[in-house]
Amino acid sequence: MTGNHLEAILKQASAKLDKDGFLALPDGAAVTLYVAHDGASLTVSKVEALKLDGELVSARTSKRETYTVVQSDVFALAVEGTVGQPPVRRAGFG
Repeated sequence: MTGNHLEAILKQASAKLDKDGFLALPDGAAVTLYVAHDGASLTVSKVEALKLDGELVSARTSKRETYTVVQSDVFALAVEGTVGQPPVRRAGFG
């Protein structure tokens, strides 16, 4: 995936630049990042913000974990949640 692809997807998802230089998604939205390299795959879910730095993509999750991968290894993004809507609350204890 190219930087232009990533930027277009994040723009469509209404991501905004935050103080740390990440493109942060609005509340209630998240991204799942699909990455593969030499037959090994990685899925990073509940990504709240992405940062593009040359050939590197850093993904910050809702648990405040940060994954950094090579941009060319990213083959898909799935945008979850409705942009601009409050997050869905699941039944149960929170």
